[in-house]
Amino acid sequence: MGFDKTLLLGKTILVTGAGKGIGKSCVEKCVAAGANVIAVARTKQDLEQLKQYAPAQIEIWPLDINSDAFFERLRELSKLDGLLNNAGINRVAPILEQTDQNIDDVIAMNISSVYKISQAALPALIASGAGTVVNMSSQMGFVGSANRSLYCMSKHAVEGLTKALAVELATQNVRVNTVAPTFVETPMTKPMLADPAFNKFVYEMIPMKKIAQTGDVANACVFLLSELSAMITGTSIKIDGGWTAQ
Repeated sequence: MGFDKTLLLGKTILVTGAGKGIGKSCVEKCVAAGANVIAVARTKQDLEQLKQYAPAQIEIWPLDINSDAFFERLRELSKLDGLLNNAGINRVAPILEQTDQNIDDVIAMNISSVYKISQAALPALIASGAGTVVNMSSQMGFVGSANRSLYCMSKHAVEGLTKALAVELATQNVRVNTVAPTFVETPMTKPMLADPAFNKFVYEMIPMKKIAQTGDVANACVFLLSELSAMITGTSIKIDGGWTAQ
């Protein structure tokens, strides 16, 4: 099961946080739908391994997305059909234990980078004639959760930014949406889900009683990056198994 192999044919998509997990799956799904993908991540080894999936369709940028070098390359793009702001971090702790460094790190990676990257990529997105931005949000952009004040704050901000940009850029034919997953099974979350108490909490909160897979999220991203969603902007697809419906 999958999208038509020509769905994104001829399109160039840039994906941040592309080396592992959801980002890696998004790159692979976009390539399978015919796109050329610029994969951005800090770890060169991860990107080199990813490039082997489709050497002719994947261009790798081993760069920090908050670096001057990254923004210079981004502004040099003459045309960009899709931008997937996937990179992000989390710092889990009670609010009284959160440090200034944690606060600054989460804001820089989850909010400021999304704004600055979208801003820098905008001329190239406009030049494409039908640019699309997909911001990686979370179910935590719609609800609250103990010990996740920083993450919830940042993802609520992403939802607000997405709506504002969707309205502002609509007349320039640039669409902006989010994908909002629940907990997804990745190498990073496997140790968390292995904890019996945490595992029980997650399953009790998801009516479908199953954990999302990276492909579930990537499929939604491909849809929003494609012309199948040509009349969709300023909204979110929640990949949460019903978590936020309760």
